[in-house]
Amino acid sequence: MQGRVDDDGKVKRGLRLEHLLALVPAGMLLALLLRTVWDVDIFWQLKLGELILDHRGPVTREPFSALHLGEPLPTVAWAGQAAMAFVRRIGGWNLLRVVDALCWLGGFWTVAVACRRRGAPMPAVMFALLLAFLAALPTASIRPQSFACLCFGLLLALQRLGLKPMPTIALGVPLLVAWQNLHPSVSVGVLAMGLVALPGWIAWLLDHRRPVPLAPTVLALAGIAAIFATPDGGSILHTSAVNAEASMAIGASEWMPLWIAANHSNAVPVVVVALLALRLVLRHRSRVDAGELAVAIGLLLLTLTAYRFVLFWAVAMVPVIARAAGDAEREPVRTPATVLMPILLVAVLAPLLAPTRFAPTLPRAALERLRHEGLRGTVYGDFPFGGAIIDAGYPAWRVAYDGRYYRYSRQEWQYNGGIENGIVPLVDVIAKWHPAAFVLDANHNAPLAGELARSRNWRCIWARDGIVVYVRRSR
Repeated sequence: MQGRVDDDGKVKRGLRLEHLLALVPAGMLLALLLRTVWDVDIFWQLKLGELILDHRGPVTREPFSALHLGEPLPTVAWAGQAAMAFVRRIGGWNLLRVVDALCWLGGFWTVAVACRRRGAPMPAVMFALLLAFLAALPTASIRPQSFACLCFGLLLALQRLGLKPMPTIALGVPLLVAWQNLHPSVSVGVLAMGLVALPGWIAWLLDHRRPVPLAPTVLALAGIAAIFATPDGGSILHTSAVNAEASMAIGASEWMPLWIAANHSNAVPVVVVALLALRLVLRHRSRVDAGELAVAIGLLLLTLTAYRFVLFWAVAMVPVIARAAGDAEREPVRTPATVLMPILLVAVLAPLLAPTRFAPTLPRAALERLRHEGLRGTVYGDFPFGGAIIDAGYPAWRVAYDGRYYRYSRQEWQYNGGIENGIVPLVDVIAKWHPAAFVLDANHNAPLAGELARSRNWRCIWARDGIVVYVRRSR
């Protein structure tokens, strides 16, 4: 009798633990939906997406930059921009937040579901999700990269499910093409599939009786072709190179290694998760899959040299940690309703109880004030403000700079640096762009803001949270 009571108690404790663990994905979603919108580039992405929807196809001529109007425009992430713009049109920022968060988290969840379907224990899967989520959380914001995260997770999930080669290839090839058009980062998938295939080819070379890794090899080759399967074709390589060069020249922290001062806080969760995973892998070597580990190591090396790869590395860590943290895999299991229902509740209720909030560093209120002036022409702003200016005022407003690093030449970025450092005076800025207004970060662009404050030709209509707006005294 006592043994039955003990068994019943263990069963009840196990059920309570499983129900508690089932809340982990919903908690991840809630954490994302409570964050402010902080990414400065999402604004021009959304406005460009609206133009793509209206045009019913990619926009190939520059519509926003004052000195580049009508020039050829790369169609980078055109499908992702259109999808996000469509979501905002039908449901506003609240719906966009939910859809973006579900896509971003979907990369993690799809791999976790694949691990669970293959019999990985619930505690191990949820532990893997938590660690991976904490490592990537600082990068979470609304942008087309969320589609890339989802596609990468789906690709790894296909590999983890262990389907036969032909179904895997049939599902994987269109996924790779869609990925590159949603966000131009399918090269990460190429790298991942190449690293998955590598141990298999080594095993085959040592023993020809081993099967060749057909599916990941074909998907790696298909991914190379998918890089060019966009309206830009081969020119995507030049655009990517220019974007990377300009990003590093400007000092964008996501393009920089983890050891620079600007990335020290971002490096902490990466190092902690990597060390915990290393300990698990060393203690349970027999559980580790060589291909999954190779992908995780390769992406960790990329993350160390450029922080922007941390999202993909975090997704790749889910199957590695789930294997190492769990016991031997059991019978395949389905995702229970106890996991899905809390996610649904959070997706519906969180936007209602916590509407969209924007970071105070975004000049939305200042631009709303500027709209009342009824100005047309170029609004000169710090380049991080360019996206918000485009979203708030196009087509009446044009910009001098914005966050599209590939849009402007090295000489133009150097000129921008001269303005910010006080080398280029206000009179030259006016002669070059003939601006109707200025929207500046008074600290970041202190020399120009100071000249405007001393000028009799310009009046300040906004000064709050370090953001100043100037318009001409007489128009």
